[in-house]
Amino acid sequence: MHFTNRAEAGRLLGQRLSHLRGQHPLVLGIPRGGVPVAAPVAAALAGELDVLLVRKLRTPGAPEVAMGAIDEAGHVLRMHPDEVRDAASESAWTAEVATQAAAIRARRRVISGVRPAAPLRGRLVVLVDDGVATGATMRAAVEAAKRQGAARVIVALPVAAADALAMLDGVADEVVCLPVPAWFTGVGAFYEDFGEVSDAEVVALLRPTTPAS
Repeated sequence: MHFTNRAEAGRLLGQRLSHLRGQHPLVLGIPRGGVPVAAPVAAALAGELDVLLVRKLRTPGAPEVAMGAIDEAGHVLRMHPDEVRDAASESAWTAEVATQAAAIRARRRVISGVRPAAPLRGRLVVLVDDGVATGATMRAAVEAAKRQGAARVIVALPVAAADALAMLDGVADEVVCLPVPAWFTGVGAFYEDFGEVSDAEVVALLRPTTPAS
C-alpha cells in the first residue's frame, strides 16, 4: 500500500481504528512526521490530539539507524546493547543522549506556547507515527505512556517493518498497522509526498480551534 501523503495515511488509519469511536481516545503523534498522520486519526475518532515527545538516538556513522531512544522524562532505551557497544563509544553515546534531550526540551518550549501537555493517567492512548523501521522510538513512546499511567496503549501505524511490529506487539496493548509490505525499504518509500514536516506545521495542527458560532 502506498500513500499520497501523511494526511491520506491518517484518514485510512482512522477508518481502520473505527472500533475506538465513542471512547474519546487521546491520540498522540510522534513529532514531527507522526503529527500530520495523527490529526485525521483524532478527527475520525472524535478524540483529543496531542504529542508524545521521544527522540531516536542515532548510531555514529549511520544516523538513520537507531541505537536507542529517549523520552521527555529522560528515560533512555538501549537497543541491542552489544551491537551499540561495538558501534559507539560510551562518550559518543552520552553526547547523543544529551543532544536529543536538548532537542526534546526545545520542542516542548515551542509546543507549550500552543497547549499544555495532556495528562495520560487513566486514558486510552493511541500512539501514531508515519511509520517505523526499527521501532526504537515507538517502543520508547509506549513505555513512556505506560509510566505516565495510560490505561491502555495502542500503537497505530500506516506502515512498518515486520520485525519492528513483532517487537512492538510485545510491549503495547494493541498494534494496528495497515497492510505490512513484504519488502520494507524504508518508511519514505511508501509515500508519494514524504517531505520534512516543520515545527510550524506541528503547531498549526495542535492549535485549538474555536468552534463556529
